[in-house]
Amino acid sequence: MKDAFAVMLGGALGSLVRHWCTLWIVQRHGETFPWATITVNVTGCFVVGFVSAWLAPTGSLAVSPATRLFVVVGFLGGFTTFSAFSLQTLVLAQQGRWLAVGANVFGSVALCLLAVWIGHMAANAFFSMGRS
Repeated sequence: MKDAFAVMLGGALGSLVRHWCTLWIVQRHGETFPWATITVNVTGCFVVGFVSAWLAPTGSLAVSPATRLFVVVGFLGGFTTFSAFSLQTLVLAQQGRWLAVGANVFGSVALCLLAVWIGHMAANAFFSMGRS
């Protein structure tokens, strides 16, 4: 239960920080290109790489498993799920599992784009039914 609470609290805080960062970036650069999303994703990926190594059992800062879950899974997962994808892909690469790396990268991007498109089309279809 302690682990679940740590993930939940970290996720809430990470999501809030993502929202604030997005607002700040959009105010400065507008919304003509997804700079806020790219910035949050790249920042989150950098931080998850750094923090996961730093807080690892063999890392230089020994923390409890609940603290690691709070920071890595909760906060950074809430800040950007792209960080989880990138960390998992890095682990596959470090293991020399290049086919899995390619499958994860291509599959994740292609399937997520497809899912977004299908969801968008489904929403358009669903909401246009009431207007006919």
